[in-house]
Amino acid sequence: MSTDKKKPDGAPESESADADDKDPKQDASPETPVLTQAERELVDAQEKVDENWELYLRTAAELENVRKRSQRELENARRYGIERFALELLAVGDSLEMGLEAASEEPSVEVLMAGKKATLKQLRQLLERFSISELDPLGEAFDPELHEAMTTQPSEEYQPGQVMAVIQKGYRIHDRLLRPARVIIATEAENQEA
Repeated sequence: MSTDKKKPDGAPESESADADDKDPKQDASPETPVLTQAERELVDAQEKVDENWELYLRTAAELENVRKRSQRELENARRYGIERFALELLAVGDSLEMGLEAASEEPSVEVLMAGKKATLKQLRQLLERFSISELDPLGEAFDPELHEAMTTQPSEEYQPGQVMAVIQKGYRIHDRLLRPARVIIATEAENQEA
């Protein structure tokens, strides 16, 4: 007993079922396949639109996450950017405290001077490690970009416009001025005979 039922003409039922499924209206109108093709294209286009919308939403969410993460990192850099420098600076503070303790045990100018020199050397090394350089422009030509003129004085030793005294040293970090050097600028010496 076979499950395939045969029609009188000998064709299996599945093939004849396919033939029976055809809509007689499709055969009657030649425009129907074009509409079916257009409908398929519309469905494909709608799927593509949905796919692109999903991609857009994921991309927008990822962009927002990157923006928030960058903002957090920038805020942390502002807050804690000097952490390494501060840790190094604590060592200089410790050195000052030890110098004061040593001076209190054995009060002498030599002990105080030795402690101050050691601390200053340590501070200069720290600044150098962080690319902070000292500006000591004694004898150099006055540069308003790097120096702040406090006053002028007549001088026979220095040329007019030269820095003849440094009141306070300046500093720069990399190529940027951190603090200008405060200086006294030489002017032409007054004639003694006049």
